[in-house]
Amino acid sequence: MLGKLTDEVRTVSPTLFTIACQNPATLEKLGEVPSLSPSDVSERLARARQAQVVWGQTSFAERRRVLRMLLDYIIEHQTEICRLCSVDSGKTMADAAMGEIFPVCEKIRYLIDHGEADLRSDKRPSGLLMHKAARVEYLPLGVVGVICPWNFPFHNILCPTVPALFAGNAVIAKTSEWTAWSAADFQAIFDEVLTKAGYSPDLVQVITGDGETGRALVNSGVEKIFFTGSPENGRKVMAAAAQTLTPVVLELGGKDPMIICDDADLNQAVGSAMLGVFTACGQMCVAAERLYVFDGIYDRFVDEVVRRAKSLRQGPPSQDEGGQFDVGALTMPRQLEIIDRQIQDAVKKGARVLVGGRRNPSLAGQFFEPTVVVDCDHTMDLVKQETFGPVMTIIRVRSEEEAIRLANDSSYGLGSSVFTKNSRRAERIAKGISAGMTVVNDYGIAYMVQSAPFGGVRISGFGRINGREGLRSCCHIKTVVTDKLPIHMPISLYPIRRGTFPMLDGAVRLFYGNGLVNRAKGAVQVGRSLWSMLEESRRGTP
Repeated sequence: MLGKLTDEVRTVSPTLFTIACQNPATLEKLGEVPSLSPSDVSERLARARQAQVVWGQTSFAERRRVLRMLLDYIIEHQTEICRLCSVDSGKTMADAAMGEIFPVCEKIRYLIDHGEADLRSDKRPSGLLMHKAARVEYLPLGVVGVICPWNFPFHNILCPTVPALFAGNAVIAKTSEWTAWSAADFQAIFDEVLTKAGYSPDLVQVITGDGETGRALVNSGVEKIFFTGSPENGRKVMAAAAQTLTPVVLELGGKDPMIICDDADLNQAVGSAMLGVFTACGQMCVAAERLYVFDGIYDRFVDEVVRRAKSLRQGPPSQDEGGQFDVGALTMPRQLEIIDRQIQDAVKKGARVLVGGRRNPSLAGQFFEPTVVVDCDHTMDLVKQETFGPVMTIIRVRSEEEAIRLANDSSYGLGSSVFTKNSRRAERIAKGISAGMTVVNDYGIAYMVQSAPFGGVRISGFGRINGREGLRSCCHIKTVVTDKLPIHMPISLYPIRRGTFPMLDGAVRLFYGNGLVNRAKGAVQVGRSLWSMLEESRRGTP
């Protein structure tokens, strides 16, 4: 069960390749986990297929029952789950609660309340074929593969898995090698819930491994891949999936703009900016990585975010007694180098660091100080490239047009936000931003609206998760056409006669022509052609 934290070293077979795990906040060694081979993945797939046969035939009521059990388990063990995420990724307990627990619970609640309606057979108009009835059915795919990033260890497993499960699929989810320590504990959650519900735990399998394991999963023959990660790795997944024509949903990186107009509520804008930049140490695809602040509010905004950023406390979450730390550690050691390089590039090009700007010298773990950088522009890597760190990048703008132009001057297009008290202005700016989502006078809440699809444009990926669209992406979408009226006469086309094409030509004019005159001409042409064909038939003319 849960609670296998830093004091327990798990044993693995010496014949297997392993991944060494550590706490990024303390650099404490946690132990090792297995790195599955392609043959291991194939064996897991076979087990998943067998389990899915039974699960795919269950009713929506039964699936709701299982999801309710899963939700109850998460609620009861949320502290242990948050602690696991904290140890594995370096985030604070508060960040874990906000980013790991709340969205998972909300997703499960949405599926329980609305999932059946979203997947109910959908009647469609039959158009010209008035004697037929058409519908669309949403059927299980089979086995779905999920490849998870490291920034939200629990959420990134659960949020693709739960809708796929509700749609009737089995799931194999590969965790990131950087947060692989918690995988066994999260597998234990599914094992307990599924076994208690009367189903095989093979229905959901959480696996560990490196890039080779991920490639093996993509190439294994799963019916679909859900990948979350960088655009670079997204391209690799897409290229590998193309070999077997396996469909993919790619939720990739972001460089989200936040536009703060001169009539914005200052306290609201500052609070949202702090949340969008420093939550999870900025390690979010929807982090507010570019702040475009209007000239009229710029100085006041900068003064206030500097004041608040200087007050942020940073340290190892495992030593956090009574919530004394606001910001945790970075999960990947490489991010320290990326952030430092981007800031140094910005400073060389004229930017000023008002707060932070360096690796925290007082802490041994992977900590980068909460940072505020001003006088930024689009020549800087800090503005152009994904940062994925606790860095507030502020750019002064003087008009709506400039703000929108700069917001769209990016290869990314995931989320965005705009702050203004003028609703018409908000709508104008929101409409002008090229992104998958825009939130007005708030940050990041589009993801919590589980009825709405989540995803990006350009190199932020394609396909959607969440909402009706995301749930249906876990399905085989099948069209079924049946009889509405007992008409059992075939369309008589063969043998083709001299009047066949004129009849079809006239039929097009009759059914689709513009105006009564054109349609009448079509009807006359059809009538003449049918009479001609009838005469041919009577004479025996071929």
